[in-house]
Amino acid sequence: MKAKSATVKLSPRTHAPEYVLGVDGGGTKTHAVIADEHGRVLGEGFAGPSNPLRVGVNTAAAAVREAVDQACDAAGVQRADIVAAEVGLAGVRRADLRERMRESLMGLGINSVEVVTDAEIALYGATGGAPGLVLIAGTGSICCGRNARGKRVCAGGWGPLAGDEGGGAWLARRALQAVAHASDGRGPATTLSQAACAYFNVTVPDDLSMAIYAPSMTNERIAGFGRCVVEAAQKKDAIAREIITEAGRELGKAAVAVIRKLQMEQERFQVAYVGGVFRAGELILNPLREVVTRVAAQAYFAPPQLAPAIAATRMAHAQLQRLALAG
Repeated sequence: MKAKSATVKLSPRTHAPEYVLGVDGGGTKTHAVIADEHGRVLGEGFAGPSNPLRVGVNTAAAAVREAVDQACDAAGVQRADIVAAEVGLAGVRRADLRERMRESLMGLGINSVEVVTDAEIALYGATGGAPGLVLIAGTGSICCGRNARGKRVCAGGWGPLAGDEGGGAWLARRALQAVAHASDGRGPATTLSQAACAYFNVTVPDDLSMAIYAPSMTNERIAGFGRCVVEAAQKKDAIAREIITEAGRELGKAAVAVIRKLQMEQERFQVAYVGGVFRAGELILNPLREVVTRVAAQAYFAPPQLAPAIAATRMAHAQLQRLALAG
């Protein structure tokens, strides 16, 4: 008797999901996001600072790994499931430092890892890839822009010793100077004195020098006092408001430098703003806007379209497409 032949039904080929990773790392925190091929955010993770200029390559890489592992746990995926990563970090303007960070992150087990500056992912997220500017004022500060011809330039980002005007650490230093002046009788009284004592855990302003110059004091800890400056300004402290106004003007100068280099004075474009300093709202935006619109009357200010870490996932998708075309 002839045996019946077995019929095997082949299941349709399933398309393996393409998970991508976006990372936004700065002087205070690291934010990681896992997204699927449709751009849906599946999980997020957070860790400490990952600016390699401030904390070193190894510490920065460890913070990125911690944030990524948190994001993977939240998304229910493994690092090996991620096909591309876009890692935007503060402090990596130099190509050699970007490469060192990329090499240190290869241990994540992700096929394709690209390291760029935090300004690049913020700019992409700010305008959705359209011409425009982004101002970042967190621990430090920087302005980057892109014109219709694809040219990109930046101004600022020089760090706490040579620049970072308008950033949190700069606000804090200006406020501490005002407290010192008030304590000596060289300047007017300010509620920043009480705020500084509370923040740095001392009893009287004269003890602040012991706290702020302690070996364990970090730029990030000092930058955190910038939040107190914003709060004091919102409560109408005159000195704090002067500092916030000056910060707005300094950020405006960085934006103007970028606009002029990109020859965008006669164009209409968005200026987006990212970072904790902008919690000051119109107190900082008004002086910033005044400086910029004197040079580029059609420039308009609006929050970014995408958070930097989410923008980084979109850039990771674009990275995948480039790799596919190259293959």
